[in-house]
Amino acid sequence: QVQLVESGGGLVQPGGSLRLSCAASGWIFSSHAWFRQVPGKEREFVAAVRRNSGTTYYADSVKGRFTISRDNAKNTVYLQMNSLKPEDTAVYYCAARDYYSSSNYNTYDYNYWGQGTQVTVSS
Repeated sequence: QVQLVESGGGLVQPGGSLRLSCAASGWIFSSHAWFRQVPGKEREFVAAVRRNSGTTYYADSVKGRFTISRDNAKNTVYLQMNSLKPEDTAVYYCAARDYYSSSNYNTYDYNYWGQGTQVTVSS
């Protein structure tokens, strides 16, 4: 059974840091990504990483503050979030795909999803 399980969300003050983890089981994926969503808005791309090359992609809003990385031996992907802002508050979702694609930024680029983890940035 294919599963993506996120962890690491929580409440943090502005300027603080959190690290999200996404543990994958049941398959080896070609790419992983993180998306986020707030109520009433569409799910938006945050970051992606290709398994073999390690090439990374970021939304402009998080570039320089967030870092996506992967541990292929553990089949786990991480999102290190620094200098967090209140506007980063959202449910963060891990996504993965089991096929090759040159596209990385859209929800339809991924065919597996985690259940989401809440990140709240507030003082």
